[in-house]
Amino acid sequence: MILVVGHSQAMWLFFTRRLRMWLILTVVLPLTTGVARRLGRRLEARRGPSGLSRVLLKAGDLGDRARSTLRGGRRRG
Repeated sequence: MILVVGHSQAMWLFFTRRLRMWLILTVVLPLTTGVARRLGRRLEARRGPSGLSRVLLKAGDLGDRARSTLRGGRRRG
């Protein structure tokens, strides 16, 4: 197997800007906010509430709010 340096970066050039944004919003963002939420819950379960656990849980909530807004959900005001 031959590994080409920069091959994965060149792959992103073939996607349009709109498709790249769609992939980030539908795949990467939910994964990262879900992981942050799980880490926050696990941290709170082990050591109790802390600043870091609250930040991780807020990051998960932010991802949920962003998804609901993008899907056309009602905004809380």
